[in-house]
Amino acid sequence: MNKLLISTFAFWALCGTTLPLTEWPQAELSNGVIQTTVYLPDEEQGYYQGTRFDWAGAFKSLTYNGHSFIEQWFDNYDPKLHDAINGPAEEFTPLGYADANPGDTFVKIGVGSLRKPDDKAYGFAKNFEVADHGKWTVKRRKDRIDFTHELADPTGYGYRYTKTVRLPKGKPELVLEHSLKNTGSKPIQTSVYDHNFFIIDKQPTGPTVNIQFPFAVNAEGKGFSTTILAEGNRLVYARALEKKEQVYSAGLQGFKPIPGDYDIRIENQKTGAGIHITSDRPMEKLVYWACATTSCPEPYIRLDAPPGQEVTWKIAYEFYEKMK
Repeated sequence: MNKLLISTFAFWALCGTTLPLTEWPQAELSNGVIQTTVYLPDEEQGYYQGTRFDWAGAFKSLTYNGHSFIEQWFDNYDPKLHDAINGPAEEFTPLGYADANPGDTFVKIGVGSLRKPDDKAYGFAKNFEVADHGKWTVKRRKDRIDFTHELADPTGYGYRYTKTVRLPKGKPELVLEHSLKNTGSKPIQTSVYDHNFFIIDKQPTGPTVNIQFPFAVNAEGKGFSTTILAEGNRLVYARALEKKEQVYSAGLQGFKPIPGDYDIRIENQKTGAGIHITSDRPMEKLVYWACATTSCPEPYIRLDAPPGQEVTWKIAYEFYEKMK
């Protein structure tokens, strides 16, 4: 048995993951440099059917130059589990939840109109009843996919959301391009963040993983200053995380509200592979979460669209290999 196979078995043993027995609607993309497989939205057969994350651009895998960057990071799979999703997964904060009465609808962009079950505060881990899935349109090409989601909710919220997953020609890059047009009567005021569930070369979370920023980072929260440390512009691990152990910060500090500070690197020092994440929008907030399989900086972007207006934003991922 070769070393790669042994490493793969060890990784799945760490995750305790139940491997899927079926295939879901999906599309393969390649620009000759990067290869990636993307799951397609489908309310009955889709890989991801939860009500937390945007259904557009749920990833299965991504490889570059012999390195892998996206794997199933979680334990047992369930399509309706709120975080049963991989790679760069995006979530919008809900529209109209606080004003809705039990039984009324509220909106999650990229998901649909959801039914509010009770007077409890919104919780992203809850699987809400979907009152209206909206309309999905998917256009596929060799190196890109255009997802469009249209929704008109009785509460007055409405939108046309387009997300393009694109691999620029000849470059080791993945680009997510977004537009959100308000087609309803109510203003859209929301935030969107990318959870960044990356796994580099099936390596577990520990001292080989570094997270870098263009600013001196300050961090407080679960596991910070003990398990994970802020050292200048980096976050480093003092030890490997144990199975089911987590670290979390509700908001890393040190960045300025400028697009240039939305500049994050996730590197694995053992394999030399890394991801450079940038955006054309400033960060509103920077959350951090990690478990034994994945390290996730979560940058938030603020979006405001009055009726009839459109907002756009872009997130770019450059994949690279450091010289050893």
